[in-house]
Amino acid sequence: MTNASTEMTIRNRSNSVFAFYLLLLFAAILAFLMIQQLGQTLEAPAALVASISENVPVRTSQSAKIDVVVHVLATLASVIGLGNLLAWGLRRIHQPAVIGEVIAGILLGPSVLGFVSPETMQRLIPDAATDPHRLVVSSLNSIAQLGVVLYMFIVGLELNLQKVGQQAKAAIAISHASIVFPFVLGAGMALWLYPILSSREVPFTSFALFLGVAMSITAFPILARILTDQGLHQTDLGVIALSCAAADDVTAWCLLAFVVGVANAQLGSAMIVAIATLTFILIMFVVVRPLLIRWIAWAEPRFAEERAIPWFLMLLLCSALTTEAIGIHAVFGAFLLGAVIPHDSRVAKSLIHKLHDVVTILLLPAFFAVTGMNTRIGLIDGWESWLICGTIIVFATAGKFGGTMIAARFVGLDWRTSSALGILMNTRGLMELIVLNIGLSLGVISPKLFAMMVMMALVTTVTTTPILKRILSGQPA
Repeated sequence: MTNASTEMTIRNRSNSVFAFYLLLLFAAILAFLMIQQLGQTLEAPAALVASISENVPVRTSQSAKIDVVVHVLATLASVIGLGNLLAWGLRRIHQPAVIGEVIAGILLGPSVLGFVSPETMQRLIPDAATDPHRLVVSSLNSIAQLGVVLYMFIVGLELNLQKVGQQAKAAIAISHASIVFPFVLGAGMALWLYPILSSREVPFTSFALFLGVAMSITAFPILARILTDQGLHQTDLGVIALSCAAADDVTAWCLLAFVVGVANAQLGSAMIVAIATLTFILIMFVVVRPLLIRWIAWAEPRFAEERAIPWFLMLLLCSALTTEAIGIHAVFGAFLLGAVIPHDSRVAKSLIHKLHDVVTILLLPAFFAVTGMNTRIGLIDGWESWLICGTIIVFATAGKFGGTMIAARFVGLDWRTSSALGILMNTRGLMELIVLNIGLSLGVISPKLFAMMVMMALVTTVTTTPILKRILSGQPA
């Protein structure tokens, strides 16, 4: 084949990918508008289920004095200890450590410990009668939010924008297909779930948008860990998977920013939030990133980057505060700042080295504790509830796997690679839990739906490695 023929083939393939991408977006927007119109005719129950913290049995004297520090330290120590024991066992069967940490939070919450021994749970997290101002829960939540903000900053620092750029066209087409398909399925499920699991106080549009986003998440850090554990991170599959997951993360966080804006305001105000968000993104990439690149090029030969670490942390907090002020979550600002810092610079490596263990080992367990408190598996009662939970898992998996595989085949990947990529993109893990906690805190999803979605996140993450090994080897895992 001549060079002219090769270039023509590549150009035709690029044009086809672009046409596929535009058709995909148009179809998704049209489908959501149809779903939104149908959803306006639905009516949800009058009120949401009571909050999880209020459902914990009261077994302690109301006059007891609360030592917040003792309870917070005891809870963190318990989650860290149990989480590491479970993570050690799960690593032996090639499962991500985060699964053990999530399960630890659930075991120490009302689902298990609160059910088996309420008195023991009170020693960790007092009930509303003993701690009427919820000081322990508020303290844990503050630590959890700080941990998540710092964690998303680390995720941004580890994002290789150049690698994403090398696979840009294919990665964007595949990643957006892996978002669009589950998003439309999730929004479609809202027609079924809104009258059952939502509230009149929650507009259908907010509920449908959030459910769509929650079904669309891929956990970039967990996916990267799975690829590394399997020795696939430098293979063609690993590179395209990481590129797709990175593009997926950026798109999903932008979409989540818009959804939070819709949930916090009327649609007109949400558009202002969306415009402000896009403006902030442009400023970060067009202004802040070039300035940081120039400063790093000047500072690294002079070993000045170490002295600038406090300033980068202050910049991190300012970026998080900016997105919070705009009307979206602080984690988006943290992630965005990390993404605009060159990932291979000494500044990025130093920040990752200094923050990683403290954040993942000490601060994130508070997030798992809060997630455990908010997850009450007992709310999934009866075969109808479990049927809904199972349907959510099936639809979430079908959307991610099917959307990814179809797009991967369209851009020229073979069936086995496309299937493996579909399974990898179905990994949700911690990123899903962050999104779900945002939805719960905003009141967009109920505690019962929250528990179902947590189950979905666990199942889709746990099944990734065994199915991936089977697809790549052709043998049972």
